[in-house]
Amino acid sequence: MASLMPSSTSMALLHNVPKFVHLFVSAFVFLTVIRLYLFPLLTSSAFSWRPSAPAPPPLPPPPAPGAVVMAGKEYSSKCDISKGKWVPNPNAPYYTNDTCWAIHEHHNCLKYGRPDDGFMRWRWRPDGCDLPVFNPAQFLELVRHKSLAFVGDSVGRNHMQSLLCLLLRATYAVDASPVQDENFRRYRFPSHNFTVASFWSPFLVRAQEADDDDPSGLLNLYLDEPDTSWSREIAQFDYVIISAGQPFLRPTMFYENRRLVGCHYCRSPNVTDLTKYYGYRMAFHTALRVFTDDLRGFGGTVFLRTYSPTHFEGGEWDRGGDCVRRRPFRRDEARLDEVAFQMYMTQMEEFRAAEREGRKKSVKLRLLDTTEAMLLRGDGHPGRYGHVAGANVSMYNDCVHWCLPGPIDTWNDFLLHTMKNEGRRLATRRRPGNERKPS
Repeated sequence: MASLMPSSTSMALLHNVPKFVHLFVSAFVFLTVIRLYLFPLLTSSAFSWRPSAPAPPPLPPPPAPGAVVMAGKEYSSKCDISKGKWVPNPNAPYYTNDTCWAIHEHHNCLKYGRPDDGFMRWRWRPDGCDLPVFNPAQFLELVRHKSLAFVGDSVGRNHMQSLLCLLLRATYAVDASPVQDENFRRYRFPSHNFTVASFWSPFLVRAQEADDDDPSGLLNLYLDEPDTSWSREIAQFDYVIISAGQPFLRPTMFYENRRLVGCHYCRSPNVTDLTKYYGYRMAFHTALRVFTDDLRGFGGTVFLRTYSPTHFEGGEWDRGGDCVRRRPFRRDEARLDEVAFQMYMTQMEEFRAAEREGRKKSVKLRLLDTTEAMLLRGDGHPGRYGHVAGANVSMYNDCVHWCLPGPIDTWNDFLLHTMKNEGRRLATRRRPGNERKPS
């Protein structure tokens, strides 16, 4: 058996090696061992997503604690970020369906086999200015010690999940929900003492089934009564995003002062069909008045996020309609249909009226006008890739909600832009000689 002890000749050779060589080799071995011990994930592929998806790009450095984050030249308030076009973004996506636990199953398009991933690799470029991609570190600094609520339907919840995924790149969140109900969730980010919540209120006002045995699903809407599931708690939030859309297309009975005043598609004799637009208008009128009239001294900021278009082609949602686009439309390739246009204009009119009223009472109302941007993104819906093939679901081809990651992430670009412009307004107002009433 060969001896394991070094020979006298070997020992002599080792003694003749200069000391600096010994030191160099020892340092190299020590650093290699330490790297493997402290940073094993650097050499592991356990957290890779898929070969075709690059790792999310590194985060930019966060602002200094307590710094005022506000808009620079690229954030000029004179720039209309609602008008523009989609341009390629090779750096996207900024999270994946493996790195974000907040993605709802029905929006997890890659999990359910969507074969393409180009829908994730675009960003919105407004006409005449730039709109930087959402920076989670900046956002978190802006909302330190604050709270944000989403009030609306499942598309609003879709937006909240997008925001969560982007913020989870920078820190972690804990479930702070008072009840275990998917429709009413709260998440807290301990690193910044920031809370984000969702309030399920698809009609914004009080709603109840007209008749449990009615197969048409006729609904009673009390158009002058805000839904207390959100209105009783909303005063505690610093930021509120209100939105609503497709649920208003269903048959409804309209009540004001607890009296029946009309309906939408109820087909009832002696009941005036006031159309869905009347119900939509009154619901936003009532919801926005919660902040301008009902909550005295509300000091937060209310954002109205505009109508999110659908993209069913070849039929309605329940008659074989599908969304099969694989790239964004150009601006000259898409137009809002009559329903989407009327819903959008109704929102804008009610927002402008509430904004004027709020200005008198120092209530800040701001607009997230995402409609045109999303009109061009018929490629961004789950379609048939929001569930397993053959699943028994109410909407087999989902052309209403948005894949995550996907174009809905841009809504957070809009949100951060608007919040930074708000910071610029406040900073300007605080300068000596620039005192003005809040607007």
